[in-house]
Amino acid sequence: MTRIKYSFYNTRHGERIRYIFNKSKSKIVIIFLHGMMSDIQGKKVKFLSKFCKKKQINFLTFDLLGHGKSSGKFVEYGVNDWSIQANEIISNKIKNKKILLIGSSMGGWIGLQLLKKLNNVIGFIGIAAVIDFTKYKMWNKFSNKIKKKLKKGKIHYLKNDYGGSYPISLKLITNSNKCLLINKKIKTNFPIKLFIGKKDNIVTLKDTLDIYNILKTKNKEILVQNEGDHSLSKLKDLNRIAKVILSFF
Repeated sequence: MTRIKYSFYNTRHGERIRYIFNKSKSKIVIIFLHGMMSDIQGKKVKFLSKFCKKKQINFLTFDLLGHGKSSGKFVEYGVNDWSIQANEIISNKIKNKKILLIGSSMGGWIGLQLLKKLNNVIGFIGIAAVIDFTKYKMWNKFSNKIKKKLKKGKIHYLKNDYGGSYPISLKLITNSNKCLLINKKIKTNFPIKLFIGKKDNIVTLKDTLDIYNILKTKNKEILVQNEGDHSLSKLKDLNRIAKVILSFF
């Protein structure tokens, strides 16, 4: 079994980012953006890394700040910070290559921010992608008590579907709200593929439609996985994602 090689990148602010960059002679690089409180050691990264090596495609992925082995604590950042971080490392590492962006869950939101900054993107794939959740799924649903707690600089532990909780800070809310996309438009001239699992208890079809509707392009499609959950990490899901990736070549 091929071992994944991890490297570290130092940002201009002195932060340390763990990343994987598998290089090939291909003119295209696949960039994978992980979800909230995930990292680059998950099943999707392992699958994509192996797939890209087999197909001789460049592959880049990295831990967001406050995630995995990268610098900082999760509560110190938000989507705007992560978008800036992603743009910096991509601009530094990717020269004269076409980019296929893949965003998983919150990574989809970050990816959509990058569409406005990168001019060499040939496609975008959302995997249970979700936008604007800090406002609509968090802040707007929080009680006044929780809002006051956050405003005092305290952390609210929001239960998740995995038997744990997400530590929510006011920074996550306010920083991410700089990137709200609903009711805005993103003009693209390349294919958009949005995967959603029917058994996803976190991201709904409405969430997927919110993304679909802001993307101004004729070439966009929602792909429903009947047995898929939020992670879309079963082999059946991953093989379909791989098939869609190959449609861009």
